Amino acid sequence: MPRLTYRDAGVDIDAGNELVRRIAPAVRRTRRPELLSDLGGFAALATLPQDYRNPVLVTGTDGVGTKLRLAIDHDRHDDVGQDLVAMCVNDVLVAGAEPFLFLDYYASGALDVDVAERVINGIAKGCELAGCALAGGETAEMPGFYPPGDYDLAGFCVGLVERDAIITGDAIGVGDVLIGLASSGPHANGYALIRRILDDQGGAAPDDLVDSLLAPTRIYVRSVNAVLDVARGLCHITGGGFVDNLPRMFGDHLAAAIDLDAWKRPTVFDLLQQAGGIDEAEMLRTFNLGIGFVVCAAEADAANVLETLRSAGEGARVIGRMVANGSRPTSGQFVVSKDGALLG
Repeated sequence: MPRLTYRDAGVDIDAGNELVRRIAPAVRRTRRPELLSDLGGFAALATLPQDYRNPVLVTGTDGVGTKLRLAIDHDRHDDVGQDLVAMCVNDVLVAGAEPFLFLDYYASGALDVDVAERVINGIAKGCELAGCALAGGETAEMPGFYPPGDYDLAGFCVGLVERDAIITGDAIGVGDVLIGLASSGPHANGYALIRRILDDQGGAAPDDLVDSLLAPTRIYVRSVNAVLDVARGLCHITGGGFVDNLPRMFGDHLAAAIDLDAWKRPTVFDLLQQAGGIDEAEMLRTFNLGIGFVVCAAEADAANVLETLRSAGEGARVIGRMVANGSRPTSGQFVVSKDGALLG
């Protein structure tokens, strides 16, 4: 009777070791001086940065979701790693935190080293953009669990913020200005609906549409860091769109009045809306519509915040103001609070 090996069962330990060897240079580029361990250990060790007086840990975790299906189907593996990082670091940024450490989880039925290398290089690129260290991760082979060629991703971020600098949104008041930062497209949200629309259209998509749908999620860390001292509230427009995310930034007594004509939506959203026959309310609750992040600032600070963000390369513009809860929208506007949203 032949002697079975782990490789016979579908797990190639040598392939995993080869992947670690290949990604080592990209991981080294993300290294921070606080790291005490190298890639490949059982756990990552790090000291806290010495310039923090009273640091608070801020944690976040996320995935890329079914955007991965499009990436896999179109052999576009180089940017989904940035999506993974962005969805995590933009979340911890909302608290005013500096992304510090990042870990990834890559799972597949059988490890394709070439594909995994492309994905993890993208993760390292995202960590460089965010200024955090790719401290480690896990590569799991799960034969029989994932179909051939498929993989899944999860990311985990640890951030740091001074206790007295945490952005809670408590300082937000009526009249404060809402400044939107441009997205690169849908980012990593709404892809179950996007894929349904593509399927209903016959499944095939032109290359330019695929390019728009797979544009990597923007990482807002470095530009928003420059305005943290005057930001009264921050919001990542992620799953749930404007309707579910904006109210997480402020209290029950407030609402956000958004001017829908304050920015030009990327064409991809118009194409999706028309192809799917999607009403405006559903669009606002599903997609970012071209605004990936929102900074709330006092009116007196708004001009400086805009200038600073634009100087950092952001497509920033005023998209609305804070109003009292119960306010009614005017034409071309919608008002969203914890009670729901109203379209003008």
